[in-house]
Amino acid sequence: MLASIVKLLQTIQLLCQGITINWLKRRRVQSFVSLLLVGTILSVAIAACSESILATKTDVKLKLVSFSVTKAAHDQIIPKFIEKWQQEHKQNVTFEQSYGGSGAQTAAVIAGTQEADIVHLALPLDVNKIQQAGLIKSGWEIKSPRNGIVSRSVAAIVTREGNPKNIKTWQDLAKDGVKLIAANPKTSGIAIWEFLALWGSVTQTGKDEATALDYVTKVYKNTPVLTKDAREASDLFFQKNQGDVLINYENEVILAKKTGPKLPYIVPQVNISIDTPVAIVDKNVDQHNTRQVAEAFVEFLYSAEAQREFAKLQYRPVNPTVTQEVTSQYPQIQTLFTSQDLGGWDSIQKKFFEDGAIFDKIQAAKKA
Repeated sequence: MLASIVKLLQTIQLLCQGITINWLKRRRVQSFVSLLLVGTILSVAIAACSESILATKTDVKLKLVSFSVTKAAHDQIIPKFIEKWQQEHKQNVTFEQSYGGSGAQTAAVIAGTQEADIVHLALPLDVNKIQQAGLIKSGWEIKSPRNGIVSRSVAAIVTREGNPKNIKTWQDLAKDGVKLIAANPKTSGIAIWEFLALWGSVTQTGKDEATALDYVTKVYKNTPVLTKDAREASDLFFQKNQGDVLINYENEVILAKKTGPKLPYIVPQVNISIDTPVAIVDKNVDQHNTRQVAEAFVEFLYSAEAQREFAKLQYRPVNPTVTQEVTSQYPQIQTLFTSQDLGGWDSIQKKFFEDGAIFDKIQAAKKA
């Protein structure tokens, strides 16, 4: 009887051990399942966060502020950059664009009403003004290819059909009875370039500054109105049929001929190299967190692909490869001078365009 009881107790013990083992196994399985569920939940959470981050990065918005006549070029170049960036970085880039007179655009960027990431302006002087306002770091011109110059042009003189005023050279613009349509150097980049072209046509051909002052004063007396920018000047001349003569960018004149009346024009053999700069607005790209894309767009503007688009619109490209391809399309200039030949931009601003400087004196003489 005792032996039977002992055997029964041993059997019960074995059953208990089995139950314990099974319980432990079930606990392990439950723990494993719990860990698996936690891991799955974490994976889903991480994936959701990643998707959120990617969604944040998907759309990058750049603000481009430029002068009026570059719109046709950027309309072709921007879609090419957007496609390239999407292919390489899987990100969508959108552009907010603003076009107007270079001086007015510069003032708007400085005032903060135009929070540009990138500026493409009519002359380096305007970029320098933004730098002096603390929005662009010094040395901007050496941080980009070609000293920050992204396209070039020269000045052209447009006349009416048959050239009834017999305009052949810069000097003919000072003749009695000639009405010139021109923009205002206080608001327009082309206006500064045309003023410098007029002045340099005298001083860069061996004559003194007194002769230059007399000549330029006569030309502006022949200018009944000064428009705010190059586009408005073109519209007055081509669309409203005002004036006998228009000075404009060579590329803009050719573009106007393609879309409007085919009026004759002259590219004077003494001419100024119209160098248009592009720059990143450092303060704004850092605030907008757009520096990487902005720098890539500026670099793209110097590519052969983009420069060919500038060339199609008759800008004189700065990319050497494209220059070689299209050089035969442009009239050759005998005497091509630059802003440096006229003293550089700091000197030009102080001498000609500050309040009370030579341009203001010419305007006062015009009213006298």
